Amino acid sequence: MDKKASGFLSEFKTFIARGNVMDMAVGVIIGGAFSSITTSLINDIIMPVLGIFTDSISFAELSVKAGPAVITYGNFIQAVLNFLIMAFVVFCLVKALNSFHRKKEAPPPAPKVSAEEKLLTEIRDLLRERK
Repeated sequence: MDKKASGFLSEFKTFIARGNVMDMAVGVIIGGAFSSITTSLINDIIMPVLGIFTDSISFAELSVKAGPAVITYGNFIQAVLNFLIMAFVVFCLVKALNSFHRKKEAPPPAPKVSAEEKLLTEIRDLLRERK
């Protein structure tokens, strides 16, 4: 193996070993699994309820014939709803994680000191200096 290929493989190994790549891989796997849950929610629950208002059992059946072509706009509506729900859930997760990190990183607030306490502290410090 030449030096250039060896350096490339070494760089790839370093890239893969980083924690961010592993976190991303886990996120992709969980996202794929969550996608099937969202798709089921859309296809099995939301679309039949919306189908009541459109006099159609499934949005997938909604289509328009334009000559020999059939435009199935119902599938598109389902895909858009699937995307919106997925984006909303991801937004909520990111918002919750950001909130958690802010609470974790925020230093505790300093106690409020009255003017009298401040003056007494200064007097105490002056008395210590005299000794």
